[in-house]
Amino acid sequence: MTARTRCNDRCVRPPLPHPQVVAHRGASSVAPEHTLEAYELAIAGGADAVECDVRLTRDGVLVCVHDRRVDRTSSGRGVVSTLELADLAQLDFAAGRRRRLDPMLVAEDEEPDLDRHGVLTLERLLEVVTSCGRPVQIAIETKHPTRYAGLVELRLAEVLRRHGLERPLPDGWAAVRVMSFASSSLRRIHVLAPEVATVLLMRRVPVRHRDGSLPPRVTIAGPSLAALRLQPQFVERAQALGHRVHVWTVNEPDDVEFVLGLGVDAIITDRPGQVLRQLGRGE
Repeated sequence: MTARTRCNDRCVRPPLPHPQVVAHRGASSVAPEHTLEAYELAIAGGADAVECDVRLTRDGVLVCVHDRRVDRTSSGRGVVSTLELADLAQLDFAAGRRRRLDPMLVAEDEEPDLDRHGVLTLERLLEVVTSCGRPVQIAIETKHPTRYAGLVELRLAEVLRRHGLERPLPDGWAAVRVMSFASSSLRRIHVLAPEVATVLLMRRVPVRHRDGSLPPRVTIAGPSLAALRLQPQFVERAQALGHRVHVWTVNEPDDVEFVLGLGVDAIITDRPGQVLRQLGRGE
């Protein structure tokens, strides 16, 4: 059953919280990033949305991996785009976190939990999020540059279509938005899935956008925390033009207070539970 078939014309969803709390790569401060465990914890903890990065494998499958290579996060080595899904399925994507916490923590003969810590496909993540029993949005970042260029967006549009997520649900609620630092990626999404909301990610606010403007058909700005420290007035300017502002990656309490004071629409964080508690919404 797709997300679309679970909602009829009479269903009414609660209004979106403000600001929205978005779990960056899942609850990645307490679980290995981009693993099923990280997303399950984020959803159970009350995150309003989850964020993931997607890359295309050699055999054309979208997987949730941030880096070009798997070396930092997994038990293997290599470039995602040169590996097939079967190769990635043999790797433990909790190994990188364990190495960082304590190189001596895990014995060599310990059996990894590949169900919760194996490679996570976008298909699987969508299934988990859309069947979790409450509205949770998904922010999907396409990673560029890549050897597959526009094929990433083509596959992404196909996956969203299979899950009935390529347009808003009958009640007008949009489950998915696509983010990228590459304007070319967002333009391709506009062609392939014109009703999907798009987010232009920015490490710094370019001079041409400091008035709050965004490229055609992009409705959400995604500045970094550092960008807003330099250009705090950007939030008010963008919102005055009808755009939303989703800031990343906000982990420290003082930084949360800073972006709350600016009136941002979404806070993307590695620590969704902590941010929810700071907002008075957590346990």
